[in-house]
Amino acid sequence: MSKRYPSIGDYALIGDCHSAALVSMSGSIDWCCMPRMDAGSLFGRMLDADRGGYCQIALTNGSPPSARRYLDDTLVLETSLAGEGGDGRIIDCLTMREGGARDPHNQLLRVVECDRGLLELEVELIPRFDYGGARPWLRRYAPYVYSAVGGDDGLAIYCDRELEMVGHHDLRGTVTLRAGERLRLSLVFVRPEVLEDNPPQPFDADVLDGRLDETIAWWRRWSDQAKDLPGPEAAGTRRSAVVLKAMQYAATGAIVAAPTTSLPEVEGGERNWDYRYSWVRDSVFSARSLADLGFEDEAEGFRRFVQRSSAGSAEDLRIAYGIGGERRLTETELDLDGWRGSRPVRIGNAASGQLQLDSLGELLNLTWNWHRRGHSPDDDLWRFLVTLVDTAAERWAEPDAGIWEWRADEQHFVHSKAMCWSALDKGLRLAEECMRKAPERRWRKARDEVREAVESKGFDKKRGTFVQAFGSDALDSAVLLLPGFDFIEWDDERMVSTVDVLREELDDGHGLLLRYAADDGMEGQEGAFLACSFWLVECLARQRRIEEAQAVFDRAVATANDLGLFAEEYASEAGEPIGNFPQGLSHLSHIAAAVALNEARTREPLSAT
Repeated sequence: MSKRYPSIGDYALIGDCHSAALVSMSGSIDWCCMPRMDAGSLFGRMLDADRGGYCQIALTNGSPPSARRYLDDTLVLETSLAGEGGDGRIIDCLTMREGGARDPHNQLLRVVECDRGLLELEVELIPRFDYGGARPWLRRYAPYVYSAVGGDDGLAIYCDRELEMVGHHDLRGTVTLRAGERLRLSLVFVRPEVLEDNPPQPFDADVLDGRLDETIAWWRRWSDQAKDLPGPEAAGTRRSAVVLKAMQYAATGAIVAAPTTSLPEVEGGERNWDYRYSWVRDSVFSARSLADLGFEDEAEGFRRFVQRSSAGSAEDLRIAYGIGGERRLTETELDLDGWRGSRPVRIGNAASGQLQLDSLGELLNLTWNWHRRGHSPDDDLWRFLVTLVDTAAERWAEPDAGIWEWRADEQHFVHSKAMCWSALDKGLRLAEECMRKAPERRWRKARDEVREAVESKGFDKKRGTFVQAFGSDALDSAVLLLPGFDFIEWDDERMVSTVDVLREELDDGHGLLLRYAADDGMEGQEGAFLACSFWLVECLARQRRIEEAQAVFDRAVATANDLGLFAEEYASEAGEPIGNFPQGLSHLSHIAAAVALNEARTREPLSAT
């Protein structure tokens, strides 16, 4: 089973801020969604080895690639080949261009270059559209030029070596390259009706080489905007920033939680979700982390997206949207085997209709941080914010599904209550600093009521820790976020003791944190949730427990794959990443932890606690 389904960490992400693909260590594209990250897959072998489809370039003698890397400060992947008679490399990317936010190439480009001797390659192009549900019709128009169409999906295919049509659905070929020669394979997404009137044409080699060069230059120009982060974490945070940028849909500003669906939190289990949508919470975190590194346009793009998508009113606010602003994310199950037999395979996400009150606070914090950077809310935005704060005042006492999207009965989650407090607190601060009219007396009264409830019902004095929910003694790593939105000081004795209790009781046995230890109504024990370990790092660093913070940071960073990509979780016993990949929340939390560590090093440590 493992040979048919490589480890999730074997994959590399490529993307163009519209579409995304995952490339395996063996040089196979096993996941690709175009023209959007939440579209049906064109290649999906990652979720069904037999029916999903793939695009592979490999040495004919079966020798595996010898190494891989991203070209510096880009999302362009280079995979090294070492054959019996020569050496070379595969360069993979989704091509970028200036103006591509509105008019992308929609092009997957694979270039193989022989550096020494001879390379004999096998090229396999096995497209399977609509999550493997459609074997597309292949046509040959001219030497090197083909198309594949099925349903409302189409590919214009160009390879500068001849490929053989196998039946009506597959393309295969053997190619020999000499030193200095290149093989170029281009796949451009085109709607079938467009292909009917505009048959695909050959590409000039210089055009394809120019698009590769332009893509490399685009990513480097973007990366150069980053603020310099001193210390050994700098390279890793730049990589995380590039990953987050790739997961922002350029056309709208939406940020997906991950570019994949149904990679399981428990191998063989049912905890399989579609993360190719824009969660308010995760996106606010992403925007904040990118802004901390100097990428403020991304934060502003998401702020505009969520205001548009919610129609400017809290009554219409959803906790997640399609990346075009779609509100209906109907959850359905596909008849696919799933990664290593992990079923069901889901598309859509029913959690989008849940009540998650923490989103109110996240949006107020997004605006507050934007205001602190010199951008105060205009009249339209202020009216939207007032509806959010009013909702927090009116609904904070209700149970909800919480940050972890509880599918069992709703509870009075401590994190959700504290985020309602944050919405009220930031609303009051904005009203004062921006001289805006607001029902301040009512908001202040509600804010005080929330704080009293959290401190009396959400803190276990005997154990010295904040708990998961009112009336529960279960623990939850989400409370590590409380200082980040000013509910409590980082070094408050209650927060210090909470950190110590969580480290002891939610450790996975290998130095990483679980999300919680409570019955959530789902089968199976998930892995350690990587964002939680990075949240712990930030708490320790801001409590000036720098050596402890560094140790936890190093342990969490060690879970990344060879390219610095983090999954959602880590299965420590198996020693491999688990869950959707790469996971935005893990990467943005990695950035926040690194920033906190670097800031802590410039200050004197507190005495031992």
